[in-house]
Amino acid sequence: MAGLRIEGEQEPLLGDTPGSREWDILETEEHYKSRWRSIRILYLTMFLSSVGFSIVMLSIWPYLQKIDQTADTRFLGWVIASYSLGQMVASPIFGLWSNYRPRKEPLIVSIFISVAANCLYAYVHIPASHNKYYMLVARGLLGIGAASSDEMQVPQGNIDQVAVVAINVLFFVALFIFAVFETIIAPLTMDMYAWTQEQAVLYNGIILAALGVEAVVIFVGVKLLSKKIGERAILLGGLIIVWVGFFILLPWGNQFPRIQWEDLHNNSIPNTTFGEIIIGLWKSPMEDGNERPTGCWIEQAWCLYTPVIHLAQFLTSVVLIGVGYPVCNLMSYTLYSKVLGPKPQGVYMGWLTASGSGARILGPVFISQVYAHWGPRWAFSLVCGIVVLTITLLRVVYRRLIALSVRYGRIQE
Repeated sequence: MAGLRIEGEQEPLLGDTPGSREWDILETEEHYKSRWRSIRILYLTMFLSSVGFSIVMLSIWPYLQKIDQTADTRFLGWVIASYSLGQMVASPIFGLWSNYRPRKEPLIVSIFISVAANCLYAYVHIPASHNKYYMLVARGLLGIGAASSDEMQVPQGNIDQVAVVAINVLFFVALFIFAVFETIIAPLTMDMYAWTQEQAVLYNGIILAALGVEAVVIFVGVKLLSKKIGERAILLGGLIIVWVGFFILLPWGNQFPRIQWEDLHNNSIPNTTFGEIIIGLWKSPMEDGNERPTGCWIEQAWCLYTPVIHLAQFLTSVVLIGVGYPVCNLMSYTLYSKVLGPKPQGVYMGWLTASGSGARILGPVFISQVYAHWGPRWAFSLVCGIVVLTITLLRVVYRRLIALSVRYGRIQE
């Protein structure tokens, strides 16, 4: 029976195996080529979008510090979260728009918003004050420009709603974990290892690039492994690996980080003439040659009593999280598609997207606030607790996370 259950997990998502299935559709050669041409365009679009997103994510914290010295890690969380908030709010609007008007209209509008937002983001250092709020607005507009304009579809019945809700929660946690990681990696390394802004961007860029290569290998390996043990077991293993990664990241020992004693809050704003503003448009904010002091910010009281996270400790954790996150992300999508079945999944996929956007809103705000007030020990301990609760949820609903065809007896157990 266990073998048949795994066979059900291995059932193709689109129901394209030989045999008589009532949802099989005939597809002409022309439609087949057109479909795959569209898929390849989407692949390229997602690749370019992800490259741009990674570049921006790495530089947000140093850039924010450079343009506005009153910004702290708590405000960083809101800046990062504003992107997903804009995306979550705008997605249903663009979706409804595309239902009643030509789809190119919301697409063109979203492109214009993205261009305007990127221009604003590039020049947020020009105003004489309140620069961090301009960055907040720019990130929110970028999220609006990235909002999906997928057409909403009528949901199908006969679906295990408990399984649907459970996978949405699992997906939320997976995105929450990575949002936490990508938000805190820059301030954490600058605090713990006294890296400069340039070093943080360079070294963390290398780390995230290595994680990207690691993820590709993981995706290939998971495809092969899922044929033997099934998606649910792999998802469980991914969550356990993530928990181990964050547990290793907890600070131990009696060595403390270097303290940044200098007063970083110089709120005096020089008078700026219109001519100086125009000249500033042609200059990079990185050209002033003034390097900020390095080390753990003295205004974060935990710097005085929290042990340093050793570099080997940090790198080991990064590798484990880099294994666990893509596994959890991929298996959540796979199980969700199988639970829903081969019929139109527009509304349900909209819920999953909203769940992910919510995670990317709450994750940065959560980690930035906890990290700033109580430090990495409390922050990562709470993340470990969240992962433990998620593993418990997965064990409770484990038997319900099966393909729709298995649920209705298309594969006899």
